[in-house]
Amino acid sequence: MNDAHIAGTALPAFDRIRAGDVEPAIRTLLERSRGEVATLESQPHPTFENTVLPLEQLSHRLSRTWSPISHLNGVLNSDELRASYNACLPLLSNYWTDLAQSEPLYRAYRAIAASESGHLDPAQRRVIERALEDFRLAGVGLPQERKERYKAVVQELALLGAKFEENVLDSMNAWTRHVTEEAELSGINPVIVAQAKARAQEKNLPGWLFALEQPAYVAVMTDADSVAMRRDFYEAWSTRASDRGPSAGQFDNTGVMQKILELRHEAARLLDFPNYAAYALATRMAPSSQAVFDFLRELARVARPAAQREFSELETFAGRKLDAWDVSYYAEKLQATLFSITQEELRPYFPLPRVLEGLFSVAEKLFGVKIVERTGVPLYHADARFFEIQGGGSDGEGGAVRAGFYLDACARPKKRAGAWMDDCVGRKDFGGERTIPVAYLVCNFLPAAQGKPALLTHDDVVTMFHEFGHGLHHMLTRVGYPSIAGINGVSWDAVELPSQFLENFAWRPEVLATMARHFETGAPLPADKQAKLLGSRAFHAGLATMRQLEFALFDFRLHAEYDPARGPRVAEILAEVRAEAGVFALPEWNRFPHNFGHIFAGGYAAGYYSYKWAEVLAADAFSAFEEHGVFDRGVAQRFLDCILSQGGSKRALDAFVDFRGRPPDVNALLRQQGLAG
Repeated sequence: MNDAHIAGTALPAFDRIRAGDVEPAIRTLLERSRGEVATLESQPHPTFENTVLPLEQLSHRLSRTWSPISHLNGVLNSDELRASYNACLPLLSNYWTDLAQSEPLYRAYRAIAASESGHLDPAQRRVIERALEDFRLAGVGLPQERKERYKAVVQELALLGAKFEENVLDSMNAWTRHVTEEAELSGINPVIVAQAKARAQEKNLPGWLFALEQPAYVAVMTDADSVAMRRDFYEAWSTRASDRGPSAGQFDNTGVMQKILELRHEAARLLDFPNYAAYALATRMAPSSQAVFDFLRELARVARPAAQREFSELETFAGRKLDAWDVSYYAEKLQATLFSITQEELRPYFPLPRVLEGLFSVAEKLFGVKIVERTGVPLYHADARFFEIQGGGSDGEGGAVRAGFYLDACARPKKRAGAWMDDCVGRKDFGGERTIPVAYLVCNFLPAAQGKPALLTHDDVVTMFHEFGHGLHHMLTRVGYPSIAGINGVSWDAVELPSQFLENFAWRPEVLATMARHFETGAPLPADKQAKLLGSRAFHAGLATMRQLEFALFDFRLHAEYDPARGPRVAEILAEVRAEAGVFALPEWNRFPHNFGHIFAGGYAAGYYSYKWAEVLAADAFSAFEEHGVFDRGVAQRFLDCILSQGGSKRALDAFVDFRGRPPDVNALLRQQGLAG
């Protein structure tokens, strides 16, 4: 029993979790859960009270038990934990599939929907509606043989997704760049250079030893004057887990990708969808595959001229044709020339503690909450911290603890690259028991060093605001049913709305005035530099948009056009998409798909378009704040009431229209990015 609690909600006992205990504990819990499900399946007179609520409780219990294990696998990976994690994946997959394919439960939910509809509130009706969708999308009505095959496919996909992610992490950890000539260090952040020096000393090597961690990669690509350094880092990064590059064939995801695409298509066909893209859209805002393609290609039509102009100007500035490993470097130099500002020179003004103060202040002003750090909570690593969110809203919770979150901000070995928010504990409030939501917020910033705090670029600041936006969606929900609380039950192409919405505040002068202060002197970011930073927001917006559209078109075509007779055609489709949406040539050996974790190991399969789709929603939502004042409490309360607190209890479009008073308008995004005609 864990003795660390937040507002009565038990927190993970990270100090007691042992990799060897994971599989036995999960097996025991699943056996217990299966027995309880069997009892519910035989319920003679199913009601919302005696069937739906117990199932919500069962799923909530299992999710919060598995969540810290899954989290540790991402942020503190080890061989022993990886083995235990992988051993549990088929057990969990089988359990969830069996639950979703239960005909007695499906009949029970249908009976409840028919007999109790007039007595249920909207959230309860949405619980039933979403559950019935899940039953159908898991093949509850299939013949037994097809059910079993679907179950086997889902199980294998879970293992393949984990293997994909492992290969990417292992290929990252396997690569180093040994530098003995000091000239090669020119331009690189001194903290990263110092880390490389210490790493070399640990290995009894002269000079510097660089690792393929995300902050080092970004810093080298944008700042290293050495073309050889940039090219080597680019090759190592862009060939991770592939048949090319420094680890060629050792951690190759080629076969993993092919099998994932094959099995996804088979799963969709088993459920009578023409392809996996059509299956994925069954619970999303986008009405059809054609609507997604039309949306992406219309954005490309608008953004392409700007992107081509931007790249032409960049090559003119560089005075030569650029290779892929030159683009970020010269873009940073051009930005410095145009706006007299670089990301690296901004670092001293964005110490992590000050950024967090500014971020929390934004949430407090908007939503009336208070965010405080709490000590004495078991943590899984010295880098991790824990915070409480207190009060907020008009739901009678007053100053009570409303939510909590773990923050793990900086990069380290054995930690997955990228930034994400995940569910630690979901909100539950029924049957006289309330658990408050708890989130994980994970980033990979450059760590503190040489007695200095972690210093962030402004890009990092935007990332921090983005992930906290996801966190607020999870933590400020007022829905008491776990299956539709927070981000659960939200259409995947709307789930980025709160995160991209909150990014806007990282660009506001009112926020920068208090947040951007020098870590040593406390002096604010000079007014001229702030103006130049704000002026740089739309810098290379065309190139950035086309890059996202390239990823989105590639992902969606992979899943919409899969043909068993022709196979996955990964390289072929990528080449076609780059011919359509690419702005500059990439080397033949670039193997971006092999480490595209969003679609092969995350939740974005046939859904990467969601970033642009939700960006339209976010820009339009923020324009309501611009019209009334960005900290207007009335507008913020409406955003909280209509969007953040609703979770999946309303369809995403309905929730947006409730807030904005009309359907979304793409022009807000085009104006924001300087792409409006």
